[in-house]
Amino acid sequence: MLSAIRKLFRATDSAPAAAIPAGQRVYAIGDVHGRADLIAALRDAVDADDSAREPAQTTVILLGDLIDRGPDSAGVIGAARDWQKQRDVRILMGNHEEMFLDSLEDIEVLRPFLRFGGRETVLSYGIDRSAYVAADLPECLAMIRGAVPAEDLAFIRGFEDRIQIGDYLFVHAGVRPGVPLSEQTRQDLRWIREPFLSHPAEFGLVVVHGHTIFDVPDIRHNRIGIDTGAWSSGRLTALGLEGTSRWLVEAEDSGGAIRTAQRSI
Repeated sequence: MLSAIRKLFRATDSAPAAAIPAGQRVYAIGDVHGRADLIAALRDAVDADDSAREPAQTTVILLGDLIDRGPDSAGVIGAARDWQKQRDVRILMGNHEEMFLDSLEDIEVLRPFLRFGGRETVLSYGIDRSAYVAADLPECLAMIRGAVPAEDLAFIRGFEDRIQIGDYLFVHAGVRPGVPLSEQTRQDLRWIREPFLSHPAEFGLVVVHGHTIFDVPDIRHNRIGIDTGAWSSGRLTALGLEGTSRWLVEAEDSGGAIRTAQRSI
């Protein structure tokens, strides 16, 4: 049985009465990090779950960090673009996408980008592994610029910083406590951990985020973290929201077989 069924969430505080507007439904998906196999399975599971419910205006939100670490970032970008052609899919800019784009313009960013998961991204675009290993930074940059399609870069540049629907704010990393939500910086939206994660008070909206890995979704009165470490754990999580209802849809790699599960929370 899936580990998601054994223990799907950690509830440390009572849930608020946050709501999605009537007639709407939202699925928010945590950090994919190059796991094209998991996003393909979760896409099918989300589509099936959505079809099984009453008709609604449905929005799918990918919370960022589609790329890096996992083996097929190019495949994830292609899958996200294809899904966007079929339904309303909105995508947030994560810190890994930010570094990817910056590394193409600033060679000083390229080294840390490659060290923290970017190597897997560039190899997924067909760059020869032996040529990559032998290249210096300027040569590597030239290979990347030649291998990554312009349409993929344009697609990534179009990712959003924040999305608000009803009483929920969807961001990649979090928000800075004490700063009005309308004045949050891109740096914090894409990179913050503390003092956001441990902040005990309300933010004004329930913040749904990825960026920080939890063994199980971290559901609190003021935020919901749904990055379950797809690239390392083999588990990718979607949070479903409609009215005041919440549920989870997960895809998990169980020894090479991708299984999916759904459960109310």
